Amino acid sequence: MSTQTHVEIERYKIEKLIEELKKKEGRGTELVSLYIPAGRPIADVLNTLNYEYATASNIKDRTTRHHVLDALATIINRLKLFRETPPNGLVMFAGYTASDVPGREKMEVYVLEPPQKLKVWLYRCDSKFYTEILEDMIKVRDVYALILIERDEAAIAILRGKSLEIVDELTSGIPGKHRAGGQSARRFERIREQLVHEFYKRVGEHANKILLPIKDELKGIIIGGPGLSKNEFAEGDYLHYELKNKIIGIFDTGYGGAAGVYELLERAKDLIKDVQFMREREVVNEFLYHLSRDDGLITYGEEEVREALKNNAVEKLLISESLNKTRVKAACKVCRHEFTTTVQGEGQMQLLKCPKCGGEVEILEAKDIVEELAELAEQGGAEVILISDQSSEGKEFLRTFGGIGAILRYRLQR
Repeated sequence: MSTQTHVEIERYKIEKLIEELKKKEGRGTELVSLYIPAGRPIADVLNTLNYEYATASNIKDRTTRHHVLDALATIINRLKLFRETPPNGLVMFAGYTASDVPGREKMEVYVLEPPQKLKVWLYRCDSKFYTEILEDMIKVRDVYALILIERDEAAIAILRGKSLEIVDELTSGIPGKHRAGGQSARRFERIREQLVHEFYKRVGEHANKILLPIKDELKGIIIGGPGLSKNEFAEGDYLHYELKNKIIGIFDTGYGGAAGVYELLERAKDLIKDVQFMREREVVNEFLYHLSRDDGLITYGEEEVREALKNNAVEKLLISESLNKTRVKAACKVCRHEFTTTVQGEGQMQLLKCPKCGGEVEILEAKDIVEELAELAEQGGAEVILISDQSSEGKEFLRTFGGIGAILRYRLQR
């Protein structure tokens, strides 16, 4: 698996975990979140937790006391399995999460090595797990701004990772060119030029307000539009100097305003080719290109893609992040028949029946389908591209092709 693919899969796993953790709630302040910085000796951490355990023994509410002590004991026992803190540190969550039936809370524990070096120590007992530090770690840092401008309209967009957002749209209300001649025409043209200048100033003020707060994350500003407006705006004193220094490209487009955003992205693709949004668009368009040619070098649908992976025929595996499916291995409690299937969401898993006798089943193993297919792809040396639903291409891929597709190394015999 390539480094980029590995990073994407790890980010996906953590995003899913955070999503899951944020749904959990404790009956009281009894969910324990623990962040252990890189390099901190395990013995020191155990000493601190033993002290917290002794302190928690004084909690007045009997149930809360029992739950906190159990959570701490669980974390302490897990920590004893580590000889030293992992290179990036360690994050642990433990506690009894609330259920619909009072008294039926269940202990849950999560242990992971963070994706970056953890520099802070944090121990917290609360009614919810504390995930903010993890969320900050996986936040996309590289951001690009797109400014589309012509004399009668403008748009400001933000490209961040897999997300493209048109943040602001403006219109100038400037009238068209005056048809009459003589001094009247010259006077009208001077007024018009002043109105254009005022419009550029307004666009600059809006851009400054939007972009200065994120200037440290901003990797570049790309300006586009038809005619000379883009150059006049870029060369004039309309943007704050810190933003003006971040202009990395000026491109001609057929349209200004929001209509020109996607065209500008295409024109500037060499500048931003490493942004996940662009990589997604490129690979989906490659998939659609092979589909339109009917050359046999793509396949889609879960079973078809599994077959291609089994035959080591997959060059690029495309999986939608929005699948919300689980690959389940189960055994029938009645006839002991074992089988593997894919289910949609938690509800379908609970309703699962034996395909042989219709009896109730026991879940032996359950894995998110994105992770499971990515592991199969890794075994065959295929590249994995996670497709979000943030772009029109990503939405179309999920809706039309079920969110699972592959570009093949060779044509499969049907």
